[in-house]
Amino acid sequence: MTSVGEALAEQLKQRGVDTVFGIPGVHTVELYRGLAASGIRHVTPRHEQGAGFMADGYARVSGKPGIALVITGPGLTNTLTPMAQARADSVPVLVLSGVNRTATLGKGMGHLHELPDQHGLAAGVALVSEHVAAPDQLAMALDRAFAPFVEGRPGPTHIQIPLDVAAAAYKGGMSATPLQPPVADQANIAAAAEAMANANRPVILAGGGARWAGVELKRLAERLDAPVVQTVNARGVIFDHALSVPASPSLQAVRRLIEESDIVLAVGTELGPTDYDMYDTGTMPRMNGCIRVDICPDQLARHDADIPLPGEARQTLSAILACLPDTTRGADGPARADRARQAALEEIGPEYRAQVEVLNALRDAVPGCLLVGDSTQPIYAGNLYYDHDRAGGWFNAATGYGALGYGIPAAIGASVADPAAPVICIAGDGGAQFSLPEIMTAVDEKLPVTFLVWNNRGYREIAASMQAADVEVIGCDPSPPDFVNLAASFGIPFRNCAPNPDAVIESVLQARERPGPHLIEVEAPPFSPEQR
Repeated sequence: MTSVGEALAEQLKQRGVDTVFGIPGVHTVELYRGLAASGIRHVTPRHEQGAGFMADGYARVSGKPGIALVITGPGLTNTLTPMAQARADSVPVLVLSGVNRTATLGKGMGHLHELPDQHGLAAGVALVSEHVAAPDQLAMALDRAFAPFVEGRPGPTHIQIPLDVAAAAYKGGMSATPLQPPVADQANIAAAAEAMANANRPVILAGGGARWAGVELKRLAERLDAPVVQTVNARGVIFDHALSVPASPSLQAVRRLIEESDIVLAVGTELGPTDYDMYDTGTMPRMNGCIRVDICPDQLARHDADIPLPGEARQTLSAILACLPDTTRGADGPARADRARQAALEEIGPEYRAQVEVLNALRDAVPGCLLVGDSTQPIYAGNLYYDHDRAGGWFNAATGYGALGYGIPAAIGASVADPAAPVICIAGDGGAQFSLPEIMTAVDEKLPVTFLVWNNRGYREIAASMQAADVEVIGCDPSPPDFVNLAASFGIPFRNCAPNPDAVIESVLQARERPGPHLIEVEAPPFSPEQR
């Protein structure tokens, strides 16, 4: 007899799953039954929130869905925050959970890990939440859970399997339903190409949905002579190019570039305020002649576009290129991009420019690295202005949903996805304390992750915001641990350095001489509120 739990492992393998992140429990024993035989790698975090963030980091680097396997009740609720982060950043994450026996659901009888409505709770965050009520429903549930990863804007999905169903004999097929992304109408493709070919000052806005379309994006930008503004999740897609503007479209310098254009092509970007209005002005940059490429029809409907093009970025950009003439009129693209870059770098101010210098030095010293961040000063600076040398190699949770504690587990997931790549996690001392135990997962898995903790002994950004609002600063100075002894307890090498490029690079390069994870503490100046 093949049980539902065994069939689950087989069908995950069939769909290309090679890794799951999970903490087993009594409510998932049957879901683990076929895992070892399947050959799927199991990585054990220290908290279910870590499982979700690891799945997120894995998905961003591998391009495949990240899988988290958790128990019912607290296991599922602990993954809701990672699910929300994945939804904000369009990251394909599947959360598999157990749930109590079918006969007990919704009755409030006090069973272990019981929730009033776990399915409904997950459905409030997930794009799709499936309840497998009978053994023959597993394949259909998996099809529906995997569909958003291909057919629309990806994000988190969820499947729950009751204890009695997981142990039952499986009844059903094993084949996955073929999935295809939407395709834009050819007439609209031709109209978009004609409009862009006739533009005098085109600009391209690239979001996270464009990070796998770097070749096509570069060709299109060069054909149109169009500057390419990259949101946080698109950094690196056109690295060190004369047309690259690796700066936040919330900056006035970048807004001017956008508003002075006569055609805006927005590719794989939701046009959300955390990218385009982070200073909460209540306005978006004006976008003349907006042509929008997005895999999600719902996203296209949320913002008016002169020409909406539903479809996957690479395929759609290729179709546009095929309709363009071999050469188009010059649009002074490099000069416009250079003016925007210089003005944006000036706009972020001297303190953030100093942080960007550290990031530039890290990138140049460790080429091709994955820079994974939490909410901390260098990450804030880089999100405003930073150009990375690897598409998809710069990502963090200091935008979108903004979940603290993301950096450490997401960096671990990234390293699992690409073990040959050097991974550097940049976290503040405050955010790191949300997920420090996850470093032991990197120890267990012998992952080459450098955990760089920017220690300014508190929540500096929040303290500054309270002070700017004339609110007395309280609650922003949690004591950090002794990182020397912390590293010793993890059994990993430790270094301490000053917050300047030379010192940080020296520490990182020394750390990389030995295999496995490392911890580096960067002693940044602590924030001191002004005395009234």
